[in-house]
Amino acid sequence: MNTRLVKNGETYTTGKLARRAGVNLQTIRYYERSGLLPPPERNESGYRQYTESALIRIRFIKKAQALGFSLKEIQELLKLRSDGSARCKDVRELVVSKIEELSERIVELKSAQNTLENLLEGSNEEMPAPDCPFLVELEKQAAKAV
Repeated sequence: MNTRLVKNGETYTTGKLARRAGVNLQTIRYYERSGLLPPPERNESGYRQYTESALIRIRFIKKAQALGFSLKEIQELLKLRSDGSARCKDVRELVVSKIEELSERIVELKSAQNTLENLLEGSNEEMPAPDCPFLVELEKQAAKAV
């Protein structure tokens, strides 16, 4: 990440970093193992000491996840972020691809919503659960898939 974003020389233990970033300890360790977060320096006692840039990087990852990016895609975004020879065109290609993927997913979700609404219309609250149209239709579709 860009070191210009580092505000001060403060360091964080894993626990403090997790609290500040709004993640759990296992998330930080996973990010380290997967290469999303570089290994931190350690103090004399062997405790990890993270800098402000680690906090910013974790927040970047979480924001990108909230936008629908997978960890593999985020890894690519982070590589582009640190690659001085990469161009905005490369980032735009990833973003356009994500927009297309999200558009397809929205269509799928809308279809699922419509199906659920249609099944709900045919149900009666007093009907026995085994006769509920939703359960009957779901079972029919499951049987077709076999």
